Amino acid sequence: MTAAPQAPDTPVAQLLPAEQRHQAELAFLAAHDSGPRPPGWRLTPRSVVTFLCGSDGEQLKLAKAKPDTDVPDKLVIARKFVGERALVERCVVTLAGERGLLLVGEPGTAKSMLSELLAAAVCGTSRLTVQGTAGTTEDAFRYGWNYALLLAQGPTPQALVDSPVLAAMRSGRVARVEEITRCLPEVQDALVSILSDRHMSVPELTGTPEGSVPATPGFTVIATANLRDRGVSEMSAALKRRFNFETIDPIADADAETELVRRQARASVQRAGAAYAVDDAVLEVLVTAFRDLRTGRSSEGWDVERPGTVMSTAEAVQVTAALGIATAYLPGGDVLDLLPGHLLGVVRKDDPQDHARLLGYWDGPVRRRAEQGSATWRRLWDLRETLR
Repeated sequence: MTAAPQAPDTPVAQLLPAEQRHQAELAFLAAHDSGPRPPGWRLTPRSVVTFLCGSDGEQLKLAKAKPDTDVPDKLVIARKFVGERALVERCVVTLAGERGLLLVGEPGTAKSMLSELLAAAVCGTSRLTVQGTAGTTEDAFRYGWNYALLLAQGPTPQALVDSPVLAAMRSGRVARVEEITRCLPEVQDALVSILSDRHMSVPELTGTPEGSVPATPGFTVIATANLRDRGVSEMSAALKRRFNFETIDPIADADAETELVRRQARASVQRAGAAYAVDDAVLEVLVTAFRDLRTGRSSEGWDVERPGTVMSTAEAVQVTAALGIATAYLPGGDVLDLLPGHLLGVVRKDDPQDHARLLGYWDGPVRRRAEQGSATWRRLWDLRETLR
């Protein structure tokens, strides 16, 4: 007797959006704080700040238990954004005033992550997103058409296809625009009237209710921009005036950066089906090297020639995750032996001369630390020839 064919397994997402990853915390905070909320917000502004910055290890408790729900009675809120609380508070105030928020800074400083977390906490979804590129058209900010319906019926409301921005306007949610300065200026400026007039005209539907779509209370836009990258387009003065700018700087505290790299690399390795096993000594060396090369100065005060590429925290996470996966799936060697090759892969992305700058770093801080007696840095110094 032949067995019946089994249904295929439900596919598992590699990475869930923030509102699903942190669903329990968001539900708890919505029940925990019953204070005033701006129109359309899922959480109070105070709870949004707590969601991003954490509860500092304090176990928050509900004033009244909710036995008919899955919401726990008490919960510690984990810190998700490593940065100044004051910056997060300014971002939240900007969004509460329904003003556009522009997060700027060097690549890898968690602008996109901050944008995603803010949108998830404020309106419950982070997926109304436009990815800016040189090929992005104005339709990505306004609307498009279902061409089969357009040919069959002409321009009707049923044939209209909402952009993420228009969908956010209709529902009073947050629209996200990633890498806005990679869009051409004339495309960027499609947002000017949207952010000032708070409605979107659809000329093809003039004379119908859909001819002018008003923004529902709660609608606003969070955009990100890497102003240092090549290929960016200058924003017009008119568009700049419609955003509050917040600069996201690299993480200042070495211990906080190390903990963030460890946490995110562990999650990445676990998604790859392995157990995280990168030694803390290796992780400390890796983060120290990234910080030295990023700032142009070692923690001891020695000068370091900075490479042209950005030695970001995000890159440090990727290198740590790569070391963890190598340890799990290709065991047998010392994981520290792999570090120079991965560092070289990061450094040489933009300028071939950065290879020489990395060698200069080995001849400077790496050698000096080895001479001071550090066994880990001594081993790293012995690996200099692998960079040739």
